Amino acid sequence: MIRTLLLALGIGCAQTAVPDPALIEKWKDKSMYSVETKDLDGKKLDLAQFKGKVVVIVNVASKCGYTPQYAELQQLYDDFKSKGVVVIGVPSNDFGAQEPGTPQEIQSFCSKNYGVTFPMLEKSKTKAGAGQSPLYEFLALRTGKLPAWNFSKYVIGRDGQPIELFASAIKPSSAEFRKCIESALAVAP
Repeated sequence: MIRTLLLALGIGCAQTAVPDPALIEKWKDKSMYSVETKDLDGKKLDLAQFKGKVVVIVNVASKCGYTPQYAELQQLYDDFKSKGVVVIGVPSNDFGAQEPGTPQEIQSFCSKNYGVTFPMLEKSKTKAGAGQSPLYEFLALRTGKLPAWNFSKYVIGRDGQPIELFASAIKPSSAEFRKCIESALAVAP
């Protein structure tokens, strides 16, 4: 009961991802750069363009209590992009149905309210099961963790492998989050 309440409030860190032998084989010897994705406009987005960079992947939603983190994510992107950090937002309606918008509505909301300029992927399912985004399949397999709520943040190293998953309640401006990014940047590409 308490765990369910904490997860509903976005306080839980992560859901445990159960390893699937088929997924283990599918993603064997692969990195994030192998994942096929599309941007918010539905156009192919080649993640290989981010090779050698530190990438922050965040499942985002426009109607969540954590939605103001968009401003901190944009600030993080502005502060670190020249050092080799990319923030990627992944709209998802998985938690509390808090991202019901169309791609155009999501883009307009993010631009108008938070000045978002970092890349946004197409709206995706982050939870395990049928229809799960290949990106989240990969991240779950590598970390054993999936988001427990909106605005969970994966930090991906320069090698395209996930380093850590941070809970929704950990702000992008937090010392522990920024320390993880700085440590990842310190590793040579």
